[in-house]
Amino acid sequence: MTATPAPGARPDGGADSATGPVICSARDCREPAVWALRWNNPRLHTPDRRKTWTACDEHRESLSDFLGRRGFLKDVEPLQA
Repeated sequence: MTATPAPGARPDGGADSATGPVICSARDCREPAVWALRWNNPRLHTPDRRKTWTACDEHRESLSDFLGRRGFLKDVEPLQA
């Protein structure tokens, strides 16, 4: 099963640091995120624009695959605390 971001998920994928950890963007996942998946939709965004989904270790690959199949994935990097 492919993990997809939760409907209405925040663009940064989780809570703000004052209230709790950043969580994984995969639907129904509440694990702390450790990866930042930087992407853009070239039909909507300028080439330098980056949107961010966050991922736990378990969902990094499936979220990357989801974005990659669409040609949206640009970078995957460790999430900065």
